[in-house]
Amino acid sequence: MDDGERADLDYCYVTTTGRRSGNPHTIEIWFALHGDVVYLLSGGGDANDWVKNLRAHPTVGLRLGDRDLICRARLVEDPEEDELARRLLTEKYVPRYSDDLQEWRRTALPVAIDLPGES
Repeated sequence: MDDGERADLDYCYVTTTGRRSGNPHTIEIWFALHGDVVYLLSGGGDANDWVKNLRAHPTVGLRLGDRDLICRARLVEDPEEDELARRLLTEKYVPRYSDDLQEWRRTALPVAIDLPGES
């Protein structure tokens, strides 16, 4: 599977380390792949456990199709990158989803996962 096929997948899987338990926790989530960055939008903002976990332990596991990676996650703070993340995810999922995603686009918390460099 190439990067283009991975980018078209409906979901990726992110595994965080529990901030209290230390146990792995995996979620299935919508994503957008842009260059060497995977963008996510947390509909629950920073109240979601997976966001709290990655804030405490930013090293995460990422599964994109047939590819398993260890990556670094971060909250998106730059306004231009914030808008990019929101636009990419909205453009990807509006055609696939019957409900209105505009509130999600406006209120969700953007998270970036930086892919490791190729060696």
